[in-house]
Amino acid sequence: MKAAHRIAAAMLAIIVLAPSARAQSLSFGLRGTGSVPTGSFADNQSSTNAAVIEGAKNGFGYGLDVGIGLGMFGVYGGFDHIKFDCETTTCSSAGKYTLQGVTVGVKLSPPGMGLVRPFIKGGVTFNDLEGGYGSSSSNTLTTDRTPGYEVGAGADLGFMGLLSLTPQVRYVGQKLKAKIPGVTSPNAEGQSVNYLAFDLGLSVHTPSLSMRRSH
Repeated sequence: MKAAHRIAAAMLAIIVLAPSARAQSLSFGLRGTGSVPTGSFADNQSSTNAAVIEGAKNGFGYGLDVGIGLGMFGVYGGFDHIKFDCETTTCSSAGKYTLQGVTVGVKLSPPGMGLVRPFIKGGVTFNDLEGGYGSSSSNTLTTDRTPGYEVGAGADLGFMGLLSLTPQVRYVGQKLKAKIPGVTSPNAEGQSVNYLAFDLGLSVHTPSLSMRRSH
């Protein structure tokens, strides 16, 4: 149920921002995600008994998006659920890291581009991570939910009037603090959990709306 609450919170944030801006359109989308960890998140440099966040391999998951178009500008909220493989001694026998969280941000798309509308976007992320370490599946690792960021670029490819395909690439940067029962966090300032995400989404767009009242 926590995931549903996070999605609702992201949608609420967008709705609260929208009325004074005279929203032109609404969109709702579902996407598949392939992710590539970068930096220390992908490294494997620890000893067998180390309890740190590292050694992640390519991951796959899904996401949900909701947005409001305001001409060239828009606001959006997103939800991500991604499982990264982990093939090192820092992971438990399950061999997975699970990242989950929400994003709220802004999107810029030039007008008058026809059925193909390129865009750039940037937002604030609120993710957490779950995983394991060592050889026992009872050794669990979780993190605090701390703010990060994402930047991305892509295009909306419109068809059938109200639908669009949305390929995009995003970079997510964040530092998450590990919480391990009975173990002091290896880095009190948090560890980098950064990755590239390659998404392909399908979204539904409502017709343009005007929030001006007629007299």
